[in-house]
Formats: sequence, structure tokens, C-alpha cells
Amino acid sequence: MIPANRAYFGSKDYQQFLVIRQMAADLRMAVNVIPCPIVRDEDGLALSSRNRYLSSDERAQALSISRGLRLALAAVEAGETDTAKLIVKIRQVLSDAGIQRIDYVAIANPETLAEVAVVREPVIALIAAHVGETRLIDNLLLGPSSA
Repeated sequence: MIPANRAYFGSKDYQQFLVIRQMAADLRMAVNVIPCPIVRDEDGLALSSRNRYLSSDERAQALSISRGLRLALAAVEAGETDTAKLIVKIRQVLSDAGIQRIDYVAIANPETLAEVAVVREPVIALIAAHVGETRLIDNLLLGPSSA
């Protein structure tokens, strides 16, 4: 009855958030699409209804996803700007945890999702990987210390 002027979407599925935001703009909807932060368990795992499908061993493996993102953040904060090197580091964390099926590890412009080669301004690191039979996604905004 009363049109909404705000819509809140979780940013765990960052690509979906961007699509919805763009769709609202394209359709000239008078709604402000607002991202909500990712909610994480105490151990760092992004909360998801899919987590219930993980065995205890798989859940331990899944923690490598947020670990890889935090490692990339620390590397960027320490001055690393080469995204190829960051992606290798993230993939290594996943591989070391026994994750064999990685759909993607990408570092991109947070507005366009165009992959970037060098971190010069804030970027988004995105991961989709299968832990057992469960596909999990996560992301983290990374920014150079001078930003």
C-alpha cells in the first residue's frame, strides 16, 4: 500500500546486490538499495543457510574461504598491489585446506565487477568454491593503506 523507499540486501552475494541496485536504477524505481554487511560466525565463516549441509570436517575446510580473504586484506594493507599474486595466495589457502573445486577467485572493481590487475583503490575480492557438495560464496572489500 505504501511504496518502500529503501530495500536492504545482504552483501554476501555481492554480484546479486549490484544487479538489484542497477535494476532499481534502470527502472527508475524510487527506492534506495542498501547493502547490509556480511554476518559471520565467531570463527569468521560467513553465515549462510547452506552451512547446514557441511559436515564438521567440511565446516573446518570452509573456514579457509574467509582466511584467504583476510590474508589478501593483510597483504594489500602491507603494500601488495599485484592482484595475480593475491589470487595465488587465496587459492593456496583454499588448496591447503583441501578445497579442490574452486569456481572463481577474482579481484574486481566494486562498482563494475571488472577484474583489475593492480590495486590502486578499493577493490572487492570474491570467492565461490565447493566444500564437499556445497557451493559457498564470500567476499571482502580490500583497499590500499593510502586509500
